[in-house]
Amino acid sequence: MRKILPTLFILLSGNAISNDDFSWLTPDGNKAPETENQKSKSGFGGWLVVTPDKDWEEKWNTPSENIPYFSEAKDVKLGEELTILPFFANPKLNESNYFEILCDIKVEKPDGTYSINEKNIPCAKGKLDISPLSVFLTQTVIKYIGEQGDPYGVWTVYFDMKDSIRGINIPLKTSFNLVK
Repeated sequence: MRKILPTLFILLSGNAISNDDFSWLTPDGNKAPETENQKSKSGFGGWLVVTPDKDWEEKWNTPSENIPYFSEAKDVKLGEELTILPFFANPKLNESNYFEILCDIKVEKPDGTYSINEKNIPCAKGKLDISPLSVFLTQTVIKYIGEQGDPYGVWTVYFDMKDSIRGINIPLKTSFNLVK
């Protein structure tokens, strides 16, 4: 397993600060490359992390100055558990500081069928009293446990995040492999 540090983002602008102009950054401050599981578009960012960490919630629920480290997994065996953590950043706020993120979620099994196929799931919404320029975890977290009868091979997770107020959709994709 590989340890990962959640990529941070900051505004990439000169003297003018705009919530519509930012990018995910690596821990050393360089612009992170766009990947299938981590993207930003028109000021909105989304990111999927597959972790075997059973204590991911404890790691996440710490003061904002603490940056959590999550192990990243690509393989899982029968009986083992993975959690897919969907993060987002910089949701557009309306005049009342309200935001809304909807998600389309599909989990495709190696045989081409779906264990999850849901559209317009409320993933996060509410009024923000802190800066939207923070990294947030959606309320929709996916748990997977390899069970007897599950097909072996690559399971693909499609997680489209929609910033309803901004009118932006970010299609994200990640995968893991159920091995014998």
